[in-house]
Amino acid sequence: MATIFETRLIGNIGKDAIVKNMERGIVAINFPVAHNKNWKDKRTGLVKTKTTWVNCTIWKRDGSNLRIIDFLKRGSLVEVIGTPFAKAYSNEDGSLRTEIRLNVSKTNILRPSTKEEGIQEDIVDNEEDTFDASLDDFSMDEDDF
Repeated sequence: MATIFETRLIGNIGKDAIVKNMERGIVAINFPVAHNKNWKDKRTGLVKTKTTWVNCTIWKRDGSNLRIIDFLKRGSLVEVIGTPFAKAYSNEDGSLRTEIRLNVSKTNILRPSTKEEGIQEDIVDNEEDTFDASLDDFSMDEDDF
């Protein structure tokens, strides 16, 4: 029986996407997406927010259409769908940290960044701005991030 392990995340991009050329003709497009959980504190009545950052990567073959980069700007509202995984690493002070990562298979631009001049929400066609990616015969190394 086949299994599915897929996550759908809707949130705002925290930084403009960064393109990294990998070995074997692979291009990695990296960008962080914030998920905000809001709740009302029962004791104080104040609304609180907890932000979880997910580091997203779109994998492309060198020479592929990279038009999506023009839309992956800080502040854009996006929907990303893909396979999640956790990555552990040591930060500068030696403490062990874990981050949530998502290998993105589909990306929809729901609302472009309002900071970009000339881009208006009503001209974005989500069907045209849907990108599929696949890992094919590609394996990741810890140095790839």
